[in-house]
Amino acid sequence: MSSALGKTLSKRTFISALLPERSTKMQPVSLHSLSELERASLRELALYQLQKKLLVGDLSLAKVGPKGSKSIRQKLESFSKEKKDCSPQTFGIPLCQVIANDRANRQLQETVKSSRRLCVEVEETVTNFRAQMQKRSPLGRGCLVPYEVFHEEPLSPDFPDHNSSWSQRRGAMSVDCITELSGNSSKLLEALQLSHPHELDPRRNLGKKKMLSLNPITWQVPRIVDRCCKHIETYGLQTVGIFRVGSSKKRVQQLREEFDHGLDVFLDEHQSVHDVAALLKEFLRDMPDSLIPSELYTAFLSTASMEGPPQLAVLQLLLFLLPPCHSDTLHRLLQFLSKVARHAESSWGPDGQEIPGNKMTVSNLATIFGPNILQKEKSGEKDAVAMNFEDSTAIILVVQRLIEHYQTLFMVSPEMQHDILRRLFQTDPDVIDYLLRRKFNSVLTESEDSTEEHTPIPKPDQTLESNSLSELYSNISFLNLNVGM
Repeated sequence: MSSALGKTLSKRTFISALLPERSTKMQPVSLHSLSELERASLRELALYQLQKKLLVGDLSLAKVGPKGSKSIRQKLESFSKEKKDCSPQTFGIPLCQVIANDRANRQLQETVKSSRRLCVEVEETVTNFRAQMQKRSPLGRGCLVPYEVFHEEPLSPDFPDHNSSWSQRRGAMSVDCITELSGNSSKLLEALQLSHPHELDPRRNLGKKKMLSLNPITWQVPRIVDRCCKHIETYGLQTVGIFRVGSSKKRVQQLREEFDHGLDVFLDEHQSVHDVAALLKEFLRDMPDSLIPSELYTAFLSTASMEGPPQLAVLQLLLFLLPPCHSDTLHRLLQFLSKVARHAESSWGPDGQEIPGNKMTVSNLATIFGPNILQKEKSGEKDAVAMNFEDSTAIILVVQRLIEHYQTLFMVSPEMQHDILRRLFQTDPDVIDYLLRRKFNSVLTESEDSTEEHTPIPKPDQTLESNSLSELYSNISFLNLNVGM
């Protein structure tokens, strides 16, 4: 009874959220803006639709995260033990583990910097304290002064009193109430806006039911991929033959070792563009599972025989199946390759000088990166040769379409958003109100910001204008339909 009542109230809340005076229609949104719960529901919907459209055998959702992932504390402790035989931090390990290592390294570096700042602040505080003692001492330098002379005032502005409302110790903050956060509230709210999957795993293990976050997942792109892309975008877009011209094996190996040791590597104008390009290709090639998981290899290749909108629709559904870390990294890589391709042809500058193109068209880039992005499960050399002979053309064509249409492929249509909400309304009705408030935040009525604790629910017999009713029913009619899954 209570469950049915809660579902009814959630539906009424859903309806009331779509009742502002001005009309609002859903717009396409980025895949990365969806919450973790929405992305999980989207993956299941995409799988259901693909199983009806593709006749290529059984599809399965790619596994998310490594088995037995360590906590952040365990990762930090492992990094503190410097051993010669330590495992690599970047190359040849699962993508999700690379991102976890990057995050642990970043936290460790921030802790070291914070400790150094704390030492400097303590030193400055002691110096100021001594200066105050010498200045206020009525007995002259070097003489002791009774405590009563100074106990009425704080020793220094940098040394808060022990009775203050909050204190901060080595990055940990203690407060009595949330209103005391003052200047730190913005950082707290910023941290609450995004959820990291490795932070959520320990919480999920505490309960029997797996709980997914209602906030978007943090952007999961390995540091090496992002920095290589930024370096080439800054220094190499006009470099002729990038990704084709040879590099220095010694310098590439040195960069590889620095990333593998967890160092904070900065790529600037002193690094060769060809070395950085080779490093990026080497990272993608050495991944134990390719950027597009091998379970989806056959499904992606099947789209090579399609054309136009049907091909893009199936490619989009397949991209929705990717784990968040693979999806985010692939999006960043495709964005980068698209930018490189836009500088393939020569152009003319404002002063009439010719700006040479890099000669790397979409087709050339797909030829180079296709085998690194889309791979079968690693097998023998004979099978690899046969695979290259049979599938290389299809791989190039598929990756070419991904580069050309990446902006559209990583968007979620209003229709798909409706399907997600419809499914969540049946599986998790309690979260609908929160998700709608986030989606329609700009059109919420002013009454919701009043001091009333509850928003009045319209009575069933309350009448509405005909145009408002028709628009309302068009937005929520899908709630009365079954998902069919």
